[in-house]
Amino acid sequence: MVHIGAVQAVVTADVFNREPTAAELDAIDREMPVIQANIELLDAQIITLDRTPTELDARRIRRAHRRVLAARRTLANTAATQAPGVGA
Repeated sequence: MVHIGAVQAVVTADVFNREPTAAELDAIDREMPVIQANIELLDAQIITLDRTPTELDARRIRRAHRRVLAARRTLANTAATQAPGVGA
């Protein structure tokens, strides 16, 4: 009988036990404004979980939501201008 546990460990260890590549880190850096805007939106929403939202809370949530949309738009426009073959 052949035991395949060691073979599987070698295959799966490579996927899970590695550092992020430079390309992955660059992608995270490009997406960081969207990530931070989402965190701000979540913070604004969390504040209102245990109480009735006031007008100030509602404004804070709307502003945070607009920041998320703006950050996503900027990221999408940046990705569109960097895509190979666009405008060629």
